[in-house]
Amino acid sequence: MAKAIKKQALGRGLSALLKDTNDDIMTIKDKNAEKVVGSILEIDLNAISVNPFQPRTYFNENALRELASSIKELGVIQPITVRKLEGNKFQLVSGERRFRASKLIGLKTIPSYVRIANDQEMLEMALVENIQRTDLDPIEIALSYQQLIDEIKLTQEELSRRIGKNRSTIANFLRLLKLDPIIQTGIRDGFLSMGHGRALITIFDQNTQLEIYENIIKNKLSVRQTEQLAKKVREGKTIKNKQTTQVELPKFVKNNIKEISSFFGQKVEVKIFGKEKGNIIIPFHSEEDFIRIKKLLE
Repeated sequence: MAKAIKKQALGRGLSALLKDTNDDIMTIKDKNAEKVVGSILEIDLNAISVNPFQPRTYFNENALRELASSIKELGVIQPITVRKLEGNKFQLVSGERRFRASKLIGLKTIPSYVRIANDQEMLEMALVENIQRTDLDPIEIALSYQQLIDEIKLTQEELSRRIGKNRSTIANFLRLLKLDPIIQTGIRDGFLSMGHGRALITIFDQNTQLEIYENIIKNKLSVRQTEQLAKKVREGKTIKNKQTTQVELPKFVKNNIKEISSFFGQKVEVKIFGKEKGNIIIPFHSEEDFIRIKKLLE
C-alpha cells in the first residue's frame, strides 16, 4: 500500500502538492506534513542545497559524466533523499552523485524522497548511508567513522553495533588517520592499499613514513614487502634507497617544503642549483593524478 502511494507521488511537482499546504512544514506534526514527508516528489534542483555533512570530498569526473549519460538516457532511476528546510527549500541527505550528474546535463527537477531530520539525525543518516557504499576509499571510511564518534558521541563499541561492523575493523580504519596527510592522499588516490597503510602505521616517525612511502611508489612494493621493510626500520636498520648527491637545502626551503607537499598531496622534490635558485619537482602517478595537480595550479 505504501509503495503504491509513493508511486502515485512520483513525478508530481512540488508546487502543485504544496498549493494548499503549509510551506513551512518543519516537523511531522505540522499541518499537511503527511502530504510532503515520506513522498517522492519532483523537486527543483535549485531548491536543493548540498549536504554539509557529506563525508565524501572527491567525485570522479569521468564517473559523473558516465552517470550523467545514463540519466540522460534512462532518467533518475533511484530518487535522492532530501530533508525539508524552511519555506520551499531542501537539503541533500544522500544521492549527491545523482544530484551533480542531473545538474551536469541541465535537468530542472529530480525525483526526491522527502524526510524531516534535525542536524544530528542528518549527519548520522548521511554518514551511515555513505559508510555502507562499496566505492568509498579507506580514508573516506575512516573519516566517516571518526565524524560519527565525534559528532554523535559514540564509542567504537556503540558504532560497531550501529553500523554492523566489527570493532576491530573500525579500529583498523581509524588508525589510518594517524598517517602523514601525504600518505593518506596516496591511499585515497589508489597508489597504496589499506594493507600498505597498516604497515606504515607501525612507524611512528612521519619523516620515516614518508621515506618508506616514496620507496613503495618508486619500487612498486607489495604489502608483504612493505611489512618487511617497516620491520627492518623498527629494528634500527636503514632503508636502502639510491640517492644522488644534492646540495643541502636552504632554510627557507626546509621550512616550507612539507606545506607544499601537503598542498599537492605528493612528496615534492626540490633541486638547488645556486644560492637561492632551484626547481620544484611535483611527481604524478597517472593521468587522473596529473589532472588533479593541474587543477590545483589553476
